[in-house]
Amino acid sequence: MRDASAAGRVPIARPPRRKRLDIVNAMLLLVVLINILQLWLFTATVHAALGGDTDPVWPAGLASLACFGLNVGLLRYLRRLDH
Repeated sequence: MRDASAAGRVPIARPPRRKRLDIVNAMLLLVVLINILQLWLFTATVHAALGGDTDPVWPAGLASLACFGLNVGLLRYLRRLDH
């Protein structure tokens, strides 16, 4: 197992079990909300594209990519919280 300081990261303090559960539940809620936002972006973009308006395709794609980045960041935080 590598040392966290060797990788340039500061290890986070491990909160008590109950607080970790609260943090995980809040993160789960955020992931669900972000995924609902991504589904809405997808359906609105497809609806616009099928209607002949292709202007929102790239901004919606970038917003969806940002949502994906948020989900990856939450996953990385969860893994750091678990170790």
